[in-house]
Order: sequence, then C-alpha cells, then structure tokens
Amino acid sequence: MKRFMARSFMDLIWDYAVFIVFIIFSTLFPLWGRFFGKKEKTKADYVFGLGTISMGAMMLSIARGTLGVRSFLGYPSELFYRGSAMWETLYGMVTAYPVVCFIFIPVYFNLGVTSVYQYLDLRFNSRLVRCLASGTYIVRSLLNLGVTVYTPTVAMNTVIGVPYWASLIGISAISIGFNLLGGLKAAITADVIQGVTMILISLGIIVQAMITVGGFEKIFTIPANDDRLNFFNFTGDATVRVDTTSAWLGQLFMSLSIFGCQQNFVQRYLSMSTFKEVRRTLMSNIPVVIVLFCLAWIVGMGVYAVYAVCDPMKAGYINKMDEILPFFVEDKFAYLPGVLGIFMASLFNGALSLNVSNLNSLATVTWEDFLSHLPRFKGISDKQQLNIIKFIGSIYGVIVMGVGFSVGLLSGVIESSMLMTSATSGPLLGVFLLAMLVPIANWKGAACGMVISHIITLWITFGSLTVSKEVILLPTTVEGCTNDTFSSGITKPTKSWLLANTPLEVESEFPYFDTTTQAPAPTVTGFPQNIYSVSYMYYSLIGTFLTVVVGTLVSVLTSHTDDAYDRKLLHPIAYHCSKIFPGKERRYITNPDIRPKDVEGAVESGTKKSPLEELERDNLGFDTVSEQSGVTVVSVDPIPPKLDRPEVYRKHDTEAAH
Repeated sequence: MKRFMARSFMDLIWDYAVFIVFIIFSTLFPLWGRFFGKKEKTKADYVFGLGTISMGAMMLSIARGTLGVRSFLGYPSELFYRGSAMWETLYGMVTAYPVVCFIFIPVYFNLGVTSVYQYLDLRFNSRLVRCLASGTYIVRSLLNLGVTVYTPTVAMNTVIGVPYWASLIGISAISIGFNLLGGLKAAITADVIQGVTMILISLGIIVQAMITVGGFEKIFTIPANDDRLNFFNFTGDATVRVDTTSAWLGQLFMSLSIFGCQQNFVQRYLSMSTFKEVRRTLMSNIPVVIVLFCLAWIVGMGVYAVYAVCDPMKAGYINKMDEILPFFVEDKFAYLPGVLGIFMASLFNGALSLNVSNLNSLATVTWEDFLSHLPRFKGISDKQQLNIIKFIGSIYGVIVMGVGFSVGLLSGVIESSMLMTSATSGPLLGVFLLAMLVPIANWKGAACGMVISHIITLWITFGSLTVSKEVILLPTTVEGCTNDTFSSGITKPTKSWLLANTPLEVESEFPYFDTTTQAPAPTVTGFPQNIYSVSYMYYSLIGTFLTVVVGTLVSVLTSHTDDAYDRKLLHPIAYHCSKIFPGKERRYITNPDIRPKDVEGAVESGTKKSPLEELERDNLGFDTVSEQSGVTVVSVDPIPPKLDRPEVYRKHDTEAAH
C-alpha cells in the first residue's frame, strides 16, 4: 500500500521516535501510582477511585469522553465538506448537562450502586429490565469500541506506514495491561494526557493555518465567504440529514442517554464524595466542553482556509473525507520533524484511553448485572470480585480486538454499528425516565416499552439502509492547485482494496459521519419509505418517546400492589407532582438494599453522615416518612413521626431487619 507521502524511513525517523516515546510515556505514567503509590486494594478502589481523583482531572476526563476521537478528526472534515450544521449539536450537548445534573445524579447518588443498571433492578424489582438495559449497553459498546480502536490504525497505516494489524494489537494489548494494573484513576489520568495533547496539537494547527493564509481573521472570513458557516437553519423537514432542530433535539436525547444512562459516565460521577462536588464538576464542565468542541471546528476552519482553492480529495491526494486533517499535518508540518509522530500518537492514545475506560465499565456492568447473581459466585471476597472484574475486562479487550479486525475485513460494519448506537439510545433513556419520573411505572411496562421501542427503532434503522439518500457535499475546487500548493514529497496514493472498501470513520458514541458519497436518487414517498427517510438524528427521540408512552400505558393497565418500591428510587420532583393528582396515594416500601455511600470526613468514627441528608435537602426536603397500613409511605411532614411498628420490606429482601 502506498501512502500519500513518499518520504523515506530516515526522513520519518523523528516521527517514529516521537510516536514511540509518547506511547510509552502515556502508558506508563498513569500506571506509576500502581507501582509507587496507593494501590487499588478493593473493588471500590478499582471501580471508583475513592476520592483520589481531582475535580480538574475529572472534568477533562468527562469532556474527553463527551467528544472523543471524532472531535479531533471528524469535525474538521465535516466543516470542510458539509459546513457547520453539526456544530449546532453543541446546543443539545450543553442542554443535557443540567438535566443530567439535577434529574439523574440526585437519584443515583442516593443509592450507593456500583452499576447504573442496578438502579433499574431496585426500582422495578426486575432482573429482566436490568438485563435488557445492561445487555443493550454491552453490545453497543463492543461494536463501537471495535470501530474506535480500528479508526486510528487506518490513519496510521495511511500516514506513517504502521500495519493496521500491528496498531490494533498494540492498542488492545496496552488496554488489557491498563485493565489489569490500573483502574478508573489510571483511565482518567490517560484521558487527561490525551486531552491536553489534543488541545496543544489543535492550537498548533490553528497557528500554522493562520501563518499559511496570512492572518487569524482569514480563518473565519474564507469559510464564511464560501458558505461553510450557516447557523440557525430551521427547515421543518425531518428527512434532512441535520438542521438546527434535529441537531439540538437529536443531540439532547443522545447526550442524555450517554451522560445519564451509560456506565462509564455515571461511574465517574459516583467516584466523587459528595453530590455538591458532582454538581459543581458537571456544571463547570459546560464551558470546558464548549471550548474543546469549538476548538475542533476552528481547526476545520483553518484547514479549509488553507485548502479553499485546492481540495486534496478532489485533486486525488486523499481518498476519504476524514483524511483531510492527517494530510494537513503531513503537508504543512513537514518542516518540523516529530509533529506528525505526536499527531499520530495522539490518535493512537485517543483510541487507547477510550478503550481503557470503557473496558473498566463493561467489566463492572457484566459482573454486577450478570455474574454476581450466579450461585457459584455468592459470598466470594471483595478481592476475588476485583480479580474477576479485571479478568472480564481482559476478555472484552480481546473481543474488541476481534471486532476491530472484522471492521477491517467487512464492508458496511462501521455504518451499521453507528446506527445501532442511535437506535439503542432512545430505549435506554426511556426506561430510565420511566423509572425516575413516572411513579406508576412497573416492570411490565418498562420491559414492554423497551422491547417495542427496540423493535420499531431497529426496523426504522435497517429500513433506512434500503432507501437511497442523496449525500450532499458542499462544492470544492482545484482551480488554485499549483506545483507549490503541497509540500515536496506529497504524492497521490495508489488504490488498495482495504482503503477502497473501508470507510474511515471516527465515531465511538455518535453516528454522525457517513462518508460514502452516493449519487442523487429520486425521492420515494409513501409508507414505509417516508418513515425510513427520517434523519437518524431523530432516532433517539423516537425511541425515548415510544418507551415512555408504551411503558406508561402498560403500567397503568397492569398496576398491582406488588409494584411498591422505595421512594428514594423516584426523583423527588416526580413524587411531589404525583401528590397533586387525584386518586389513591401510592404505597412505598423501605428497601434495605439501598445503602448510600459514606462521606469522608465524618465528625466522629461510626457516625458518618450519608450523602442522603445533604442530597435530600437539595431535593425540596422530601425526606420524611409516615406509616399507613403497615407499609412505609413517604410524606412531606416537616418532622417524621415515630414509627411504632417495624418497616415493611420487599418480599425477597429477607436478610435485612431493623
């Protein structure tokens, strides 16, 4: 395979050296504490880090997980060839943060759960609902991680000639090592290194673009004059790939599903010691995400300003849209040895850090939601649980590597896996909204809502693949191409089967970039083609709506007294609103399985305060109880009455007593 640059090995010696040194540093530094600092002694240490993670590191880690590798490669190519429409997904992303902060986190933080899907079991008293949700997360994550680890391997093969199989094995091997030696703290440290590196590289690209075009203002004026910056486009057409409405709504529901219902994010929230700290971190993260998000788009504006009169793809120097940024680095930084190496190392490390944190979360979910309930694992020690979680993570690392190899060999796997992400976000979000905000919701409604929503959204998803859609790219030109446009040594690549049949995609969480250009097709109307033509930006909204509506209706029809649950599993605002409606008051029980985690720094040993006290003061003060008909029922009395009888627990929770 011939790369798009034709320099010899000796010309690239500095790039190879920098690449290797950076990978070694970014791998060993996060694990330094494993050998010379405090080691993870318990499962909680490994999964949550137990207060050893600073607020700044957590903010950058959450931001990195929010944006991922796609912000580094995908957004610049998106602006170059399609304009700024996807930039407006920022509205939905920013809107999601306060919703997650004040709706989801108050409920989770009360419970002391390890797996976010454990909450569904507590709320609905149903292993079925819990397994449906966690199984969906596992399958979706494995598919997306396969794409994530494969993406930089194609770029590195194209740019510096590293065989894609070698990169794939390297990422997987280092990820497994991280999983065995580190934990959440190591994963977050890797995220910080990756985040800082990408910021510095992005700033360097912007400065280089500014020097090339002759001024910072031209980075903005050239794209604006060529119709690349077009905001607030309300088309009213649900079949348009993306406009302002679909960007905001689609991203909002997608982000709520990911930030609020996905283990790797919730695991970070619960690693903090107080709800106030979580709230401060999330709300402070909004400007961080805005800056990092916009930085990637400004990079795209700079790259476009440089190549506005000579498009490398149209000129035949690159094959895929997403190769435009690696091409720019190779072209414009040829005079500075090592820059290309650190750029490619950041892509490698980006996939690595995402893989590490997700393997940790996948292993935790698999253990807590599936294996820990098997008879042979009952009563095992905490140390044994930790070893099992690490072993599961290693197995998942091998599986992800296998999926990555499959992505390289099979055409169409990438787009299908990303569509799966969009299709499964809605049902996941819907079942959590049912649990938190719909007091009458029971396990029958939740299960039916998820199953029906999955069936319909997957039907629409795969049906959309049968409809020919016009992929419109903004016009580019090669009229300004000269012999001096590109650096010496840059040559046109030869075709290879692998690159010709494997789209270079950059998504791990969001299905945004479908780079295969299709010829315009005649518009097909009528059912079901008009449903298939709906933009995938709306899939998460559709799935959420179906889950909530179907789940509520089925719950109303199948309501039973056995559906009682602990009031702490319901959001206080939802409980307060339910008191306003007429009808028989719901009955709630006290569940001994709910054990809020302790806050560090108690006044006296043995009298540590639960975050529940602080949390429920924030939650409108709905923290008192009264007793009716032998069942503990929540009330809003300012002083809790004294209980004369023992509280009633769920039937299967017999091991705890007061």
